[in-house]
Amino acid sequence: MRRALPCGDYGLTVDGRLVASVERKSLPDLVASLISGKLRYAVAELAALPRAAVVVEDRYSAVFKLTRVRPAQVADGLAEIQIRWPAVPILFAETRQLAEEWTYRFLAADRLWADTEPAAIDRLPPLNGATATDPSTAEVRAWARANGLTVPDRGRLGPDVWAAWRHANART
Repeated sequence: MRRALPCGDYGLTVDGRLVASVERKSLPDLVASLISGKLRYAVAELAALPRAAVVVEDRYSAVFKLTRVRPAQVADGLAEIQIRWPAVPILFAETRQLAEEWTYRFLAADRLWADTEPAAIDRLPPLNGATATDPSTAEVRAWARANGLTVPDRGRLGPDVWAAWRHANART
């Protein structure tokens, strides 16, 4: 099933909980997000998961062939991120196809791990604050309108709407 993830490009959910995520980057995207500081935030979010990785669709040696930015700045930035968040490896996969293959196998291995560690999975927070018994967004949207709450026609519902639904349904 496809859905937006709080972090990463590809992820594995088990019982409504994000268990693993992979952030895939082309080399130009990696450099841009590293220089802007966005990569630090992305890796910090990934580090909160039990399993996560960053996969770069190029060779590490390509970093030292960059011409629009100092290669040492990129290499130093990657080293700093790896030291700060050692649980999130940064893997260079040479090509897009190899990055896809590695991502697939990483998430498959995460699925096997999740099957053997149900207690660890149960400790994870649900995606978007939802629980296994929560209805779909469409159902909550319909409930909210029926109860006089203003909600958008599309997109995510605010945490106040979800809280109101939970409060109303806790009494029943």
